[in-house]
Amino acid sequence: MLAYVWAEDENRLIGKGGGLPWRLPADIAFFKKITMRGDMVTGRKTYETIPNRPLPGRRNIVLTAQKDYEAPGAIIVHSKEEILELEAKNNEDLYIIGGSALFKVFEDEVDELYRTVIHDTFEGDTYFPEDFDYGGFELVKTEKGIVDEKNKYEHTFELWRRK
Repeated sequence: MLAYVWAEDENRLIGKGGGLPWRLPADIAFFKKITMRGDMVTGRKTYETIPNRPLPGRRNIVLTAQKDYEAPGAIIVHSKEEILELEAKNNEDLYIIGGSALFKVFEDEVDELYRTVIHDTFEGDTYFPEDFDYGGFELVKTEKGIVDEKNKYEHTFELWRRK
């Protein structure tokens, strides 16, 4: 199974300067809960923005065009086909966490979407693909996140499945 896991604001914004434009610990906990179920796939630029990498408890797979790229503790791949082979061979779920280009690459193969919608707008420079086609998916679960002193923004966790 191939899934996307990401958070976006009301304008599809997902990043700012290589990081997140918001602080939302509930989303970080949700992200961890989901990605601990299998292997995590990321593009090189996104991987390099992760503090304390590789993330523990799951295989970190990094897709990069750089043939000599090194990331101790991570698996380096250089093509979409290598990632799909890993999925088939290892019988592990793969969770693609970005960046934006990676979401476009696997649009035809993705089975589930774990999206956190933050009900606010922020400044940033990276967006979830505007032309992503949700028509082939069905929203099967929504859960309103709790707003408190640590989680100041209204947010909703969503699960979409391919029809």
